[in-house]
Amino acid sequence: MTDITLNSSMAEGAPIQPASRPNLDKGFNPLTMIIFFGILAAGLLFVSYSIYSDVDATGTRVTSYLPYILLFVALLIALGFEFVNGFHDTANAVATVIYTHSLPAEVAVMWSGLFNFLGVLFSTGAVAFGIVSLLPVELILQVGSSAGFAMVFALLIAAILWNLGTWYFGLPASSSHTLIGSIIGVGVANALMRGRDGTSGVDWGKATEIGYALLLSPLVGFVCAAVLLLLLKMIVRNPALYAAPEGNKAPPLWIRGLLIATCTGVSFAHGSNDGQKGMGLIMLILIGTVPTAYALNRALPESQVAQFQQTSEAASKVVAAKGAGHSIIGNPRPAVTLYVAEHKISEGTYPSLAVLVKDVGDQVAKYGSLNKVPAEVVGNTRNDMYLTSEAIRFLMKDKENDLNKEEVATLNAYKGSLDQATKFIPTWVKVAVAIALGLGTMIGWKRIVITVGEKIGKTHLTYAQGASAELVAAATIGAADMFGLPVSTTHVLSSGVAGAMAANGSGLQIATIRNMVMAWVLTLPAAILLSGTLYVIFSRVF
Repeated sequence: MTDITLNSSMAEGAPIQPASRPNLDKGFNPLTMIIFFGILAAGLLFVSYSIYSDVDATGTRVTSYLPYILLFVALLIALGFEFVNGFHDTANAVATVIYTHSLPAEVAVMWSGLFNFLGVLFSTGAVAFGIVSLLPVELILQVGSSAGFAMVFALLIAAILWNLGTWYFGLPASSSHTLIGSIIGVGVANALMRGRDGTSGVDWGKATEIGYALLLSPLVGFVCAAVLLLLLKMIVRNPALYAAPEGNKAPPLWIRGLLIATCTGVSFAHGSNDGQKGMGLIMLILIGTVPTAYALNRALPESQVAQFQQTSEAASKVVAAKGAGHSIIGNPRPAVTLYVAEHKISEGTYPSLAVLVKDVGDQVAKYGSLNKVPAEVVGNTRNDMYLTSEAIRFLMKDKENDLNKEEVATLNAYKGSLDQATKFIPTWVKVAVAIALGLGTMIGWKRIVITVGEKIGKTHLTYAQGASAELVAAATIGAADMFGLPVSTTHVLSSGVAGAMAANGSGLQIATIRNMVMAWVLTLPAAILLSGTLYVIFSRVF
């Protein structure tokens, strides 16, 4: 076992102690693996049974197994993305506890996997549908078509390929960054293939909002971790907190507890934020392959259906009043779709939306409950609801909407009712994503752990540096989850380690920082180019 050389001067007056490199090669206990794979098998059985019971509850006769074959392949790819995300990103959560000898590597990985699992299960779902809203509306409305499958396969495979490439070279690149780039690439390629300007294929307002979150999160991680470390030095005078581990010796109990707690928080926050990215795409896959079971939230209580009727009537009056004096003959959907795609209010926007709002209300009133909507029309009802919700979302942001506060509140309440009916995540989807993320955590963690633990700073990680970086990462990711914004665990944590090293005067390894910045800068354009190319290819294959 080799020693990591320490290059900095004394911390808080304590002599420098050589810290041993942790044992990263010890395997898992066989009993532990048996228990884990037993849980994995139980989870897979639960997922399979849930899909069967959901489809069976609709009373739909199975006339072709092709949709289920497509469902299996698409789910495999989507869960593959979460698996890669697990060993690519979650390694950041365990690096600090491993390199401070707070937990053995195999225990830390299992612990992190467990709390990633729990984070996914208790996630809100806001991030999942924030990701989906970036996709071109015409592809979402036709997700069951060949173009829809080309979209899903292209963006997921592009994200997996880039993540695997950066993982192979031990670069802490962002899975969130990669997925956003893949979505933008599909949107741009779809617009160009339809003869439109490439900039019209993406919701750039939402992309900019997410882009700011991704751009600022590493800066927040660096600055806040540095500030927190300096505050700790002012408040807590215990020299042991600012020293590197002595050999293989575990830290004092209170420091160990703090580091394990911060690792737990980052793991849970990572699961709750990153796990949702796969959930939203899985829901698109389900809507495209088995719409009878998943296009609408059939578990919505009748009380909420009654509330939907009330909000629908109120919204219909508001929109109809704005469209007064104009009449629509024929199908209102093309005009509303055009508005959602281009975000430009025309004289046909309000009257077309008024007709669509009324149609949606009439459909729900006709059947009385979402679980009574016939299988042959459930896809159309869902598309109408989704299109209406997106149109209202853009109207809220449009400076030309001419809506007062009361009208905005009415439309927001109606949009909430629409989203309850269309934006839901079944428990089994969360379980499937949690298993994929947790399993990925246990398998491919070592490369990124070595980068974070050994190659960012010039000295061995101290207890205070590890705790500062982890606390900032957990808080940042948790806040982003509350606001429905995807941020990068990798960027926040690795930049937090760099910030703590800089604040301590430990020095940074410029080559590693340069490679991290290069990966950060190149991820978005590389993912856009890769997914756009794959989308063009798949569009001609499917």
